Parts: sequence; structure tokens; C-alpha cells
Amino acid sequence: MTKKEKEKYQKKLLKRKSEILDVLNDVYNDTKEVENAGIAMDMADQAESSYTKEFLLSLSDTERKELQKIDEALGRIKKGDYGVCQMCGVTINKKRLDAVPWASYCIACQQKTEEESL
Repeated sequence: MTKKEKEKYQKKLLKRKSEILDVLNDVYNDTKEVENAGIAMDMADQAESSYTKEFLLSLSDTERKELQKIDEALGRIKKGDYGVCQMCGVTINKKRLDAVPWASYCIACQQKTEEESL
């Protein structure tokens, strides 16, 4: 992979990381608003507030996992092994990296990993 290509993927990863951090910040602020609104609520409102808070926190968990994968991919760029499958060592297809720039496995190894987790 050329230096220019690595820089392109690094920019993509950093942009997505920034987007996720913005979302997490919004979720945190929304959660605080839900908590503060709970002062004088009836039971139905409290149940809805609790559901909303749980939903917002589940979103942030998904975003945190993606953020971790992005940080790992940025680390691989620094180490010089970005774009190489972490399982089998084959070069990851550029179309895959364009779609999922934080991918750490080639398609075959990703499928194998997903099948094993079922």
C-alpha cells in the first residue's frame, strides 16, 4: 500500500472517529437531560425515561466498540501493517477497506470469525 493510500485511509478513520466522538458527546448530554427531567414524573413518564436512557446507552456502547476498532486501525497504520489481515496475513481488498476502513480481517477470515461466534 502506498503512503498516499495510507494517508487517505488515515483521514477517513480520523473523520469517522470525530463523528463518533460527537455522537457520544450528544448521547452523554441527552442522558444527563433524561436524568435531570426525572425529578417530578409519574410512573409512566419514569418508565419512558428509563427506556430512553437505556436506548441511548446501548447506542453509545456500539459506538465505543467502533471507536476501539478505529483506534486499532490507526495503530496498524503507524506500525506499517494496515491493510493486512490480522489472522492470515493476506492483503485486505481495497474495496473492503473503502467500505470498512477499520477492518482487521480479510472477508474470508471475517466470515470464519463470525461463524465461530455463533
